[in-house]
Amino acid sequence: MEEAILELTELSTHFFTDSGEIPAVDKVSFTVHKGEVVGVVGESGSGKSVTSLSILQLIPQPPGKIVSGSIRYKSENLAAANEKRMKKIRGNEISMIFQEPMTSLNPVFTIGNQMREAIRLHQKVSKRTATEKAVQMLKIVGIPRAENIVNEYPHQLSGGMRQRVMIAMAMSSDPSLLIADEPTTALDVTIQAQILDLMKKINEEKETSILLITHDLGVVADICDRVVVMYSGQVVEQGTTREILKVPKHPYTQGLIRSLPKLHGREEKLYSIPGTVARPRKDHVGCRFAPRCEFAFERCFKENPKLYNIGEGRESRCFLHSEQEGERLKDVTTNT
Repeated sequence: MEEAILELTELSTHFFTDSGEIPAVDKVSFTVHKGEVVGVVGESGSGKSVTSLSILQLIPQPPGKIVSGSIRYKSENLAAANEKRMKKIRGNEISMIFQEPMTSLNPVFTIGNQMREAIRLHQKVSKRTATEKAVQMLKIVGIPRAENIVNEYPHQLSGGMRQRVMIAMAMSSDPSLLIADEPTTALDVTIQAQILDLMKKINEEKETSILLITHDLGVVADICDRVVVMYSGQVVEQGTTREILKVPKHPYTQGLIRSLPKLHGREEKLYSIPGTVARPRKDHVGCRFAPRCEFAFERCFKENPKLYNIGEGRESRCFLHSEQEGERLKDVTTNT
């Protein structure tokens, strides 16, 4: 296995509101290795985006705050880094692509102006050299008429073109890690495929590690090496993409995959997990998925399950995979 580029250990980010303390990210742990694409999936409200924003210390303070845990980028703990250090990290060593490029790009400045600013912020180059680099990056991400596009404004470009500009800007400093937060959500299917192909190309040619935040399991299957499944602020399952999509272990992951439309089948109605994502609470007792789980039993409502190692780098936060249950199932298998 390649070296770890990013390692989150027991990361907790809470929001302090009038209605109480909300653990939006609750003891989240996972690793991204060099050249690896890791997908973080889950429904809206599961804590995916807050996790990604926490990595770059972009959580608004107040009301948010990283209360515990570590965010190791290579050998440095970013959770303890000051703002001066984070400014050098953001956009230089770790870049981020946001969900909606129209709100990320400034509408009153040209594409070239914004790209030059991003390049010169991290590289000591002249305005002319920065412009040349901007044009070069736009060509790399497949934007035609790059020399003209640098003089145009965001509103003059399509959604797909704006997203390519965001990728070009993010990659202009050759970052080691690219965080992509729902990069294809607002795009049509054809443009989505082009953006994913571009990200795969960047990953393969530059060995850029990618942390992909998404709710789309089709995107995960297309581009990710490993998957982290989140629910109500916690990691509930993680493992390789192939294993998780083929044999999901946690009931929530099983429900997500069952809800996917099938090309061949007679089902008239798509399956949906009953209920809604539980709002994280600091005083919560029991498994957060239990009220929606068809396999829940008494223990699920009284104890908080931990992440159980179920072999070969896979983990599941479910009492069905606890040490005791695992031993019982092993005994049953042995005797049959």
